Amino acid sequence: MKIRVSAVQYHLHTIKSFEEFSNQCEHYIKTAQEYGSEFVLFPEFFTTQLLSIGNGQGSSLTINNLPSFTEQYLNLFKKLAEETGMHIIGGTHVLTRNNRLYNVAHLFYPDGRVEEQAKLHITPTEVDEWNMSAGDSFKIFETDKGKIALLTCYDIEFPEIVRMAKAKGADVIFCPSCTDDRHGFHRVRYTSHARAIENQVYVVLTGTVGSLPTVDFMRANFGQAVVITPNDIPFPPKGLLVEGEINQDMIVTADLDLNLLYEVREKGSVTTWRDRRVDLYVDWEKHVEG
Repeated sequence: MKIRVSAVQYHLHTIKSFEEFSNQCEHYIKTAQEYGSEFVLFPEFFTTQLLSIGNGQGSSLTINNLPSFTEQYLNLFKKLAEETGMHIIGGTHVLTRNNRLYNVAHLFYPDGRVEEQAKLHITPTEVDEWNMSAGDSFKIFETDKGKIALLTCYDIEFPEIVRMAKAKGADVIFCPSCTDDRHGFHRVRYTSHARAIENQVYVVLTGTVGSLPTVDFMRANFGQAVVITPNDIPFPPKGLLVEGEINQDMIVTADLDLNLLYEVREKGSVTTWRDRRVDLYVDWEKHVEG
């Protein structure tokens, strides 16, 4: 079975209305639709672009204002998913729950359902500057193309959580990201490659590009969309199906062949998932089943 996926290098720039945001999102979705994509991934924190609208009195909005756009955000992406028949991973959006802020990835199904996965590992900047809270539950999402996981940016840097995702049956990890410099970008990029090799899964990763001069901590962005594979003979030598041009406004598309994953897990040059030493360290598969 194959899955066609697109990943958006979302260009952040100052806007004046929600309508501008809506039009930009629809542009990317329609582009992916023209390519026949079944899944579309947007980056982490891309809805911070809405803060650049301001309050109409010359003052900037802050991260605490972002949840006020939630209803409009949900309605927009539900409509786009239903109209196109695609699964849309709507990047992440900030929600308020019990007076706490959470960075939450959203999966919009073609039938109108919406699922959530809060970011599980919070960076020091998110804690110190935005007072974000970490999610406390993790789940796998069933689709008509198999099981997927949503892990946001910093999450992919922790091997344990991706091991759990694979143990629960996920073949594709979608990773919305937002990094402001080369160091952060390469931390996420290199660990995504490691997770793909360790668990013999696909990782679809993308990030924000551009700049929001009036939004604190979103003034710089360094991003690139990429589809990462295990490093074995059936796949490209560098473990890359496709990658975008760094820091450019664009979308990339690739086909994920799930049968190749099953083949390399059984008889690849290496069989990293099968060969894990569960006598020496925690077997997440048994942990999940138990």
